[in-house]
Amino acid sequence: MDIFIIEDESIATKLLKRLIVDIDPSNNIVGTADSVSSAVKWLKNNPQPDLIFSDIELSDGQSFDIFEKVQLNVPVVFTTAHDDFALKAFQVNSVDYLLKPVDRESVEKSLDKYKSLQENFRNETGDVLKSLITTIKNENKQYKSRFLVKMGERLVSLTNDQIAYFFSEDKLVFVMTTESKKYPVDYTLDELDQTVDPKRFFRLNRQFVSNIDSIVSIHNYFNGKLKLTLKPHIEKEILVSREKASSFKDWLDR
Repeated sequence: MDIFIIEDESIATKLLKRLIVDIDPSNNIVGTADSVSSAVKWLKNNPQPDLIFSDIELSDGQSFDIFEKVQLNVPVVFTTAHDDFALKAFQVNSVDYLLKPVDRESVEKSLDKYKSLQENFRNETGDVLKSLITTIKNENKQYKSRFLVKMGERLVSLTNDQIAYFFSEDKLVFVMTTESKKYPVDYTLDELDQTVDPKRFFRLNRQFVSNIDSIVSIHNYFNGKLKLTLKPHIEKEILVSREKASSFKDWLDR
């Protein structure tokens, strides 16, 4: 098979090339790249290989940037020196990972995996890579931990622990604190939904983004909806739509 290697350490590149060819002399290393920019250039100007081995951390960025800039339907085996959260995301049909330093056994397993599931790789790799990149970006994203709000001439800094929920009212958006204090905020709910930590906050509906600790009770409602009670209490009916109910339950059960 034709294999392309993306690796910014020359020693690691030589080792990987040797292992791949030793395992099967018919394997053909069609090219190598040592950066995001050089990989993008090569992939745009050459036929797609059968398989890519790619380090994650490169000299000019992460290899995920490559797969956002080049449309590929090629399985990727990522190599990394860090056994962290991301590795779980790599254990999917069209993506594998190797911990550095790589050895013959791990490389051989990855090659065997590709061969046994070759047709699936061709059909699903594009979607899997997109999903993986989204997962990694979300995990690495820095979410706001404080919000500066204004009450008259006074500025107040609120931490996530102090925020019960955000809600809209009369075309304005407010934050309700755990101490039942209400402050206006200079964000739309759509902006807040992208700014707050999704592990702690959930967009319940068009009017509410709630902290998980502020959800007091959940009741089944008609037509598959859920009815919630929040603290501090607010005189509004708070419903989660049938379409959102499943993802809401998954969020609570993480």
